Parts: sequence; structure tokens; C-alpha cells
Amino acid sequence: MRIRAVEETIAERYSEQKMRCPTHLSIGQEAPAAAAGAVLLATDMAVSGHRAHAHYLAKGGNLPAMIAEIYGKVTGCSRGKGGSMHLVDETVGFMGSTAIVGGTVPVGVGLALSRAIAARGEIVCIFMGDAVMETGVFYESANFAAVHRLPVLFVCENNLYSVYSPLEVRQPKGRSLADTAAAMGLAAVSGDGNDVLASYDLIKAAADRARSGQGPQFVELATYRWREHCGPNYDNTIGYRSEAEFEAWKALDPILRLTRALLLDGTIDQSWIEALTRNIRGEVEDAFDFAETSPFPPASDAFTDLYSKEVVSCHP
Repeated sequence: MRIRAVEETIAERYSEQKMRCPTHLSIGQEAPAAAAGAVLLATDMAVSGHRAHAHYLAKGGNLPAMIAEIYGKVTGCSRGKGGSMHLVDETVGFMGSTAIVGGTVPVGVGLALSRAIAARGEIVCIFMGDAVMETGVFYESANFAAVHRLPVLFVCENNLYSVYSPLEVRQPKGRSLADTAAAMGLAAVSGDGNDVLASYDLIKAAADRARSGQGPQFVELATYRWREHCGPNYDNTIGYRSEAEFEAWKALDPILRLTRALLLDGTIDQSWIEALTRNIRGEVEDAFDFAETSPFPPASDAFTDLYSKEVVSCHP
């Protein structure tokens, strides 16, 4: 609920033109992130890709710093330089995200190697989408992780599309992503990524195996993003997916499914939901107020954190 509230507020305010960066929302597919966040320990690490808001928040990333980053403010988690796709909060083990598809996979495997050397029982979670399975770096990294039996957990959110391209034009008919991962030496399972409790069980079991020295794990979770690939709007009218498909997946809303189950068995009641909703709304409003009132970085920040202190001109 918290992840969705944050992203729905981003969508509502995006037209104000104060968030001057692309933004990729996870509305509709929050369950894998929430489940993984409940499994991972504070000392574990995680990395992600371009659709990283949910993963950052689920790992405990600072919410005001995330919103400030999207606003390009100096109080942002990357000091306003990275925007929505470059989130980091090392204090909670969220070690970064990148716009490059598959770009953080070798980073995550490298972190897992460092955890194996340290031998403190920590694992690294690599959040990835189904399109990462079409990058060479995934197979190189998976092979390295398998050879060295690294404590790494790949959580693959399979939302069926890479931008506007469905799986059937990217993968041979009937191919299983989990089976492909298993062929590389990863212990692989798949499940319903819109079922929060089922996702938790699969991720928890995989994390336990990775933590106990059983090598790299791969969990594929089928889910679906409601909004456009990049941006705050809906895009069912442009032809790459149908309204009927969207409605069928929307009926599997992970938040609604879990809420109904918890109400039915008496774990929660309506007053609990209302109180939680109020608390979340207040937290989100405070985060956006923080971003709005924070200053932009000074111009001199353009020359900090560079690989070279020399500025080389492209012009003669």
C-alpha cells in the first residue's frame, strides 16, 4: 500500500513539470518487491534496474530522499544528479539502480562475491525484469555465480513486456525463464507474482537456501504493470496490449487480494486499513513537501564525484 501510494502520487503530480526525469512505475506489480523486502535482512544488499522505486522502498530506502531525487534536489539520495532511475541508500543496503537493462546484474554478483569472502551469512538480491534474460551480461554473471556458489538471489519480475514488445516476439514459444536460469546452474522456481503470500514463501525459501551455502537462486514471479512503460499514464490504446488483457490482470490486484484475505480471516479490520491509509498518506505528503522545499544543487556540484578532475572540451 505504501509503495502504491507513493507511485500514485508521483503519477498525479507528474504533470506539474517539477519532476524533470523519466519515471517508471510499478503500480500493479508491487507484490514481489514487498515480499522480498519482508524477507531480506537489514544487513543484506540489493540492486535494481530502471523500475526501482518499489525495490528501494521495500529495502527500507529513505522516502523523502527518493522524492527529492526525482525532483532533482540536493537532498536527494543521489544529490539530485540521478533522478528516478538512479536510486541508492547504502545505509539500508540498497546499493543502486541503473537505467541500463541488466546493468546492475554483474554489480550484484560482485557484491555477492564480497559477501561470500566476508562469510557473515549475508545475501545479495538482484531485482530484474524479464528483458534482462535477453542480455549477455545475465548469462556471464549467472555462470560466475553458479561456479562460485555465491549467496545471490535473482528476483525476476516477469510482467510480459519489454517496453512494447511481448514475450512471444522476444523468446521462443513455450520457453520458461525459470528453466533457462536453471540451465545456467541457478536453483530456479516460478510462481504467482500477484499473490503476496505465495511470493513471500518462494522468496523466503530461496533466500534461506542462498544464505545456507546452497548457491545462487532464481525466483520468477509473473505480474503486470498497469501504467505505461515510462510515464504516469495508461497506454492500452496504442495497440501493443488490449484493454481486456489489462482488465484481467487488474482483477488480480495484489493489494486487493491480500486485503480481502486478511479481512476474511479476521487478521485485520476496516478501521486498521483506514488508520494505515491515513498514516501512509501523511508520510507521502511529508516526503513531497520535503522535496518541494529542498534546494537545487549548486552549480559547482556538476564537477563533483567525477572519474577525472579535468574537464575535457569536445570543441577545439
